[in-house]
Amino acid sequence: MGKKNNAFTAFSKKYRILAAIAILVIVSGCGAQGTIDSNTPGFFNHYVVFPFSYLIQHIASFFGDSYGMAIIIMTLLVRIVLLPLMLRQYKGQQTMKQKMSVMQPELNKLKEKYKEKTPENQSKLQKETMALYSQHQFNPMSIGCLPMLIQMPILTGLYYAIKMTPELAQHTFLWFQLGTADHVLPFLAGAIYYVQFRVSQIGADPAQQKQMAMLGLLSPVMMMVFSFSAPAAVPLYWVVGGTFMIIQTLVSKRMYPTLTTTTDTKIAQAK
Repeated sequence: MGKKNNAFTAFSKKYRILAAIAILVIVSGCGAQGTIDSNTPGFFNHYVVFPFSYLIQHIASFFGDSYGMAIIIMTLLVRIVLLPLMLRQYKGQQTMKQKMSVMQPELNKLKEKYKEKTPENQSKLQKETMALYSQHQFNPMSIGCLPMLIQMPILTGLYYAIKMTPELAQHTFLWFQLGTADHVLPFLAGAIYYVQFRVSQIGADPAQQKQMAMLGLLSPVMMMVFSFSAPAAVPLYWVVGGTFMIIQTLVSKRMYPTLTTTTDTKIAQAK
C-alpha cells in the first residue's frame, strides 16, 4: 500500500505513547497508601473512588462477603458499560484506515510533486494535504483519544477503590489473601496482557507489529513487576480486566474487520 502519511503515522505514535503513559500512571499507583470512606477528602475520592468502593462492599455482602467475587463482578460491569464506547473507537480507527488507503495514491503524488525539501514546497505540501483530508473527511486527531480519556478516570477510580477498600484486605479468595501480595497472580496478569497484545495485532501489517513490539512487552512486564508488591486484589482486577479485553478485541475484529482482511477476502472470492 506504500508508505503511510506522516501526519497519520505521527499521530498513531503519539496515541501509543499516551496509552503507555496512562498505564504507567495507573500502575505507579501501587505505592499509594490509605483507605477510602465517605469522609476521605478530595473530589475524585468522593465522587468516583468511594462510590465504587461502596458498590464493591454491597456486591460482596450479596455473595456471602466474597470480596474476590465482588472484584470480578464489578470489573466486568464497568467493562461492559464501557464496551459500546470501545467498539465505537475501534470502528472509527478502521474507518480512518480505509480512508487513508483511498487517499494514499493521491498523497504519494503530492509527495512526488513536492519532493524537493524547500520551505515553499513544504508549505504547499501541507496545504494540499489538508485540502485532501477535508475532501475525504479525514481527521487524524479524531482517532481514539476521546474514548480513552473518558474511560481512564473510570478505570482509575475502580483501581483505587479495589486497593483502598479497608474490608477487602481481610478476606481471602481462591488460594490467596486479597490484602497481601501473591506469587502466582503476577505471572497470570503478565500472561493475560501479553495474550491481549498479541490478539490486538491480528491482521496488523508487519511494519506496525514491529513498531508495537516494545510496547507489547512493556505493558505485561510492568503489570507483572508491580503485581509482586501489590495486594493480590490488584492483579486479580488486572487478570479479569485483561481477559475481558481479549474478548472485546476479538469481538471488535469480528464486527469491524481490518482493511487488509476485508481486501484479502474480496480477492479470494473473486478467484
